[in-house]
Amino acid sequence: STVNLLHWSRSVFAESETSRMLFSTSIGFDLSVYECFVTLSQGGTLYLVEDALALAHTPLDVSLINTVPSAMAALLDQQAVPASARVINLAGERLPASLIGRVFSSSGAEKICNLYAPSETTTYSTWTCMARGEAVVETIGRPIANTRVYVLDGHGEPVPFGAVGELYIGGAGVARGYLKRAEL
Repeated sequence: STVNLLHWSRSVFAESETSRMLFSTSIGFDLSVYECFVTLSQGGTLYLVEDALALAHTPLDVSLINTVPSAMAALLDQQAVPASARVINLAGERLPASLIGRVFSSSGAEKICNLYAPSETTTYSTWTCMARGEAVVETIGRPIANTRVYVLDGHGEPVPFGAVGELYIGGAGVARGYLKRAEL
């Protein structure tokens, strides 16, 4: 599943975007898989810091910041998003349109990506990217490569577009051990 994540990332992010990654996530949190291995698998540079908020007192020449929306809001409050950061990946929390607008108005970011996944998948299951100047949409996006997502009702049947249901994820990113074990 990690190889699938790396393959997908290489197909949607330019090498220049992932070449200088801020590595700010605890190794125990799944976002760290993306931060570490995407960059290293392409020969890039990792900038290791205690957490993303370290940018407030340690400016770094990073091309991509991968963090949670609340940390990004704090970095914006402190005017600590490096000018070199061209891509901002946000995950782990709801991403409001107001924060997307703040990032574009207060940084040099050219692209903001909303990445989503529960812990049962390897780092990310769905994604959407918005470029500077494009319309802002609050969505978790579409599945990454070799992944499928379904919105199903309480009986496991697909719901109509726009209806409320439960998100089911299948494919290369799902951890082993869940098949035919509904209680998990």
